[in-house]
Amino acid sequence: MSAKKRILFIANEMSPYLELTEFSEVVNKLAIKANDSGYEVRCIMPRFGTINERRHRLHEVVRLSGINVSIDNEDFPLQIKVASLPNARLQVYFLDNEDLFKRKSVFTDDDEKWHDDNALRTIFFCKGALETVKKFGWPPDLIHCSGWMTGLIPFYLKTVYKKEPVFAHSKVIFTIGQNTFDENLGSDFIKKAQIHASIKEKDLELFRDATNTALFRGGATFADAITFGSAEADKKLQEEFSKVRGKKTLPFHAESDLTDYLQLYSDLASK
Repeated sequence: MSAKKRILFIANEMSPYLELTEFSEVVNKLAIKANDSGYEVRCIMPRFGTINERRHRLHEVVRLSGINVSIDNEDFPLQIKVASLPNARLQVYFLDNEDLFKRKSVFTDDDEKWHDDNALRTIFFCKGALETVKKFGWPPDLIHCSGWMTGLIPFYLKTVYKKEPVFAHSKVIFTIGQNTFDENLGSDFIKKAQIHASIKEKDLELFRDATNTALFRGGATFADAITFGSAEADKKLQEEFSKVRGKKTLPFHAESDLTDYLQLYSDLASK
């Protein structure tokens, strides 16, 4: 009997832990449906301070501790916590850092002011997620990224991490959702995002505007397949990515029972 195919979901929101858009519920259902359909599933998301550790029974994974995520010549300790998804036999891993995620807010403060370090938090999460998978020693066949905060991951997988054995056969799906912020991640985002000497500024040109749309565009461009997670997705992105030569695309269907996603997973995993 052939080994189970592995799917890794990386998202900045997932029900019931964080629900910012409707797609948080879809990620939850997709993970459970894939798990029930014979895939081996793991999930990774940020451990925002708004997530109640006691209620959701998070606990630290000591064997995965000790990772330092280096960004712009600074080292940030990565703490990894885990919980079992309610009503499902699969695990969700939460990436935490005292300075970046302890605060009791997500992307804005109590006065709706955009956090100055959201760029750093985004890069930390993207790099931290990939370093966590290396530490797992768990090679995913498919990596499904959703949420603007995961936008750099397909790029990193096709550049810095492409020779890592754990990602050698990974196919990447990226979901374009609705835009949820009007700010940008700052003029130093591109500089901070150069997490390795092999990355040049021009390689990150798609991300230069550091906007919600730029993160979605960059993620979709470097992914192997693209899905749309909302009818509210940016119209330009819908036109740009609805049909891309050589890439499977999945339009948004409000009434989908998600079997179209399972078919996409099957098609990609069999390549």
